[in-house]
Amino acid sequence: MFVSFRALDLNLLKVFEALMTEGSVTRAASALTMTQPAVSNALARLRDALGDPLFVRSGTGIRPTQRAVVLWEPIGEALETVRGALDEQVFDPARAQTEFSLSMSDYVSSLVMPNLLGHLARVAPKARIHTVPNTVLEIADQLEDNRVDCVLSVYVNEAQQPAAIRSRSLWTVDYACFMRRGHPLAAQKRLSTRTFLNAGHVDVSLAGKTMPSYDLFLASRGLSRNLVATVNHYSAAYEVVRQSDLIAVLPSDLRSQSRLAPSLHAMPLPLRAPPRIVSLFWHQRNDTVPAQRWLRETLVEMFARSD
Repeated sequence: MFVSFRALDLNLLKVFEALMTEGSVTRAASALTMTQPAVSNALARLRDALGDPLFVRSGTGIRPTQRAVVLWEPIGEALETVRGALDEQVFDPARAQTEFSLSMSDYVSSLVMPNLLGHLARVAPKARIHTVPNTVLEIADQLEDNRVDCVLSVYVNEAQQPAAIRSRSLWTVDYACFMRRGHPLAAQKRLSTRTFLNAGHVDVSLAGKTMPSYDLFLASRGLSRNLVATVNHYSAAYEVVRQSDLIAVLPSDLRSQSRLAPSLHAMPLPLRAPPRIVSLFWHQRNDTVPAQRWLRETLVEMFARSD
């Protein structure tokens, strides 16, 4: 049975907001200073009123249904407008005791975290931040399950971006061919395609991907290389290159951050793959959450580049 707007208890919308932003009945109850049974009862009333389950169990929390996702944008914005009018709610980073969670690879983390932590120490000294690893295929799940606040990653064809996931481009990744400084190929001014493909390669394959993205690019052109090994961390790939005769297609900007830089030699790629862009991803349910909005604006201000 559907209930009209006039008959709907608008207090239920506050419960809906808490469930969307917290991703858990327990955390929603804590945020609302309600008991879990009271929140569960409110959710049952919402389900009856709106004719939809709204949330389903997922891991240790709950995940919104498609109907809930569609409702969240207008309801979230409306509640934020009302809250702003009544409370003049403003996120104060200097006083906020909050925790943020970011998902990223070790490549992205090595570029982002040193500067971000330095910035937080100055402007948000009571804030805490935690990072977890990510794979391309997990981006949507991490955000929909509320496991992280934001993901900083590339998005490629192996996965489709759901409509509820927002994104903002940050920077384009430049790649080069890396080898140790004493490598037999290091004396050449440039590598021919044949020499490059025949040399032994190591590459990074994050968990959840069948093969490195560069091999997908080569396959699209009917080519293949001598891929000897894959590792699941960029730092490990640089170390393998330093200690062997394997070469690797790796991000150029990570070299400047690595203690291994003096031991590595970089050469232009004879076959340049299409650009890959590191982007900031978040769930639309956090669009209007003040702390989340501040975090996103900070990340964009610090790391977005116009290439």
